Order: sequence, then structure tokens, then C-alpha cells
Amino acid sequence: MPSLRDIRRRIASVKNTQQITNAMKMVSAAKLQRAQDRVLAARPYSQRLRQVLEHLDARVRPDIHPLLAPRDHGRTLLVLVTSDRGLCGGFNGNVQRAAAELLRELGGNDNVDIITIGRKGRDFLTYRRYQMQASYMDLFTRQVAYEQAVELAATILAAYEGKPGDAEDDDYGYPDEDSEAAAGYKNVLVLYNRFGSAVQQVVTTLQLLPMSGHTTTDAEPSEPFDFIYEPSAEAVLDSLLRREVDVQLFQVLLESFAGEHGARMTAMDSATENASEMIASLTLTFNRARQAAITKELIEVVSGADAL
Repeated sequence: MPSLRDIRRRIASVKNTQQITNAMKMVSAAKLQRAQDRVLAARPYSQRLRQVLEHLDARVRPDIHPLLAPRDHGRTLLVLVTSDRGLCGGFNGNVQRAAAELLRELGGNDNVDIITIGRKGRDFLTYRRYQMQASYMDLFTRQVAYEQAVELAATILAAYEGKPGDAEDDDYGYPDEDSEAAAGYKNVLVLYNRFGSAVQQVVTTLQLLPMSGHTTTDAEPSEPFDFIYEPSAEAVLDSLLRREVDVQLFQVLLESFAGEHGARMTAMDSATENASEMIASLTLTFNRARQAAITKELIEVVSGADAL
């Protein structure tokens, strides 16, 4: 049986850990509230933008746009979004397992190029010897900025469309009908945790490009009227499609950031409760050990008195 000193040290150690987990829970709760407000505020804009794109789809030729037209050949670009820090329950583990399964289905590095956002995703793939095209870290140190999503979207769009000059495109990015599409990726997938609530994060695979899954190319005009487009409907569509990529990535980063703090708040709350239970158990053990020591001393005193 451990000594009273050892039990007392163990109780002090658990109390210090409990203070840390409780502080982390309170910090994550405060960050979660702000992140949740930003997620809910961004969703209506994203939905309205998609409605505008569907309105344009019915009036132009979206099937020839490089960001809409499906591709039959090429590699897949996978964007894996995790957190930079741990202590958030199964938040990273769930998306890491989903990424490993998806990579097995797609054929690994033979068919897939990978971009990671977050240190945990990079470490996970590095340990399993996957090659990565790029790694972005410290994006979730503070609140997610829209400029970060724009920079990331520009990198992904450039990779998806291929190097300039591979095809003769017009001023708005449409390839000529007599030329083949510019070399690039077959599709771009984003794997991340979608924020449901503080206790629920849903692992989601989003097909970012091509956008054939976001819009309907054979949609009918939902309004009986039309707009005046300047300089043209094709130019407006091209601009909105690229803005849609920015908005989608920004939404992904917001969802992951909110989910991370929701998962960490839940995990730290459970850790704090477990620490309280452990302290109660250790205190009971300490009292029993102290009582046993006192009883033993009394027996020794009584035995000594009887001997005299």
C-alpha cells in the first residue's frame, strides 16, 4: 500500500491537472461561442451565392467552364483539414481514420496529391510515409481570417487548372471548343470536420472542384426575369465561381475551427470531472490509510502497556 506521503503528492498532482483542464475548458468555451457565431453568420451568404450561380447556370453554357466541367482523367488533390493542437478528444482521430480509408480507396500517392491544413494531419501522414505537396500550419492560432482562405483557394485553383499556356483559353478562362482542357487535377476533395454542435462534429468529404456537384447545369430559371450582366454573363459566372471556391474554403475553415473548440471543451469538461472523481477516490484511500496507521499506533501503545 502506498505511503501517506505518496498519496498526498498524488492528490496534489491531480488537483494541478484539474486546474489546467478546467482553464482549457473555459478558454475553449469562450472561443467556441465566437466561432459558432461566425459559422452561422457565414452560412446564409454561402447559400445565397449558390443560388445566384444556379440562376446563371440556366442562362449560359456552364458545361464548358473549366471549374464546372467534369474530367475523366488525372490525379486527385486531397485537402486534409485538422487542428494544430491535441487534447480535443476524437476530433483529429476521426478525420485521420477517414483520410487513411479514403487514400486506400483512391490508391494512395500513386493517384492522390495531398495538402494538409493543421499540424496533426501533417504528422499523421508523415508517420505513414505519405508524400505531401504542401502543409499549412498555425491557421487556427487565432480566429480564422478570410484572407487565409483566399490565398489557399488561389493555390488550389492554380493547381486544378494547370499551368497557364497549356491550352488556348479566352479572357474568362473558357477553353476553346477546338482545344483540350488545360492539364490539371481530375477533382479536388476536402476532408474536414463539419460543426454540428459542441458535442457533435461530422466528418465530411466535400468535392470542391469541379463544381458540377454544387450547381445544376440543366437548371431552369427560377425567376421570370433576367438581369443585365456587365461585361457579360460568362464573365460574371467566372468571377462568381472563383468567389464560390473562396467562400467554400472559408466555410470549411470556420467549421473546423468551431468543431475543434467544441471537441476540446467537451474533452476538457470530461477530464475535469474525472479528476474530481479521482481526487475523491484518492482522498478516501488517504483517510483509510491514515486511520489504519492511527489504529496500528494505538494497538502498539496498548500492547506496550499490557506488557508492563
